Amino acid sequence: MATETKWVLDPMHSEVQFKVKHLVISTVTGFFKSFEGEVLTESDDFQDSKIDFSLEVASIDTTQEARDQHLTGPDFFDAEKYPKISFKSTSLKKVDDSDYELTGDLTIKDVTKSVKLNVEFGGTATDFYGNTKAGFEITGKINRKEFGLTWEGITEAGAIVVGEDIKLIINAQFAKA
Repeated sequence: MATETKWVLDPMHSEVQFKVKHLVISTVTGFFKSFEGEVLTESDDFQDSKIDFSLEVASIDTTQEARDQHLTGPDFFDAEKYPKISFKSTSLKKVDDSDYELTGDLTIKDVTKSVKLNVEFGGTATDFYGNTKAGFEITGKINRKEFGLTWEGITEAGAIVVGEDIKLIINAQFAKA
């Protein structure tokens, strides 16, 4: 039986970013600054790894304090009632040399849905301190309304204030435990 290797997310060398359309004409970018995760794998290429990830909703940062307060409030994420967003993988399949398809259960508020994300495996390297690191870029798109983020703002002219599709861009570096 193969031995399982644990990898722990390195928050200093990782970022969780999202993009959403504003007024349909431009894009707002935001980050979550506090998150954690781990990968359990039995292979060097990470195929079939188990991934667990969560982030603190209150750590959202769109560079606009008033907007961040609105997003963490009851209209959107309701961070007081639902402080974390979590993801638990159900499969990680290799598509080609460095590309993978990641499927898992994403939970936002009290809604859990299966999502598919694209993963680009950047490889492994050893840092100055002798730690083995693995890098990944995870991208995908979700519809916020499917997760109970249904707030609608419409301008007087009828323009939708916040788009439904949320682009996710996660750059994650894991350290072998």
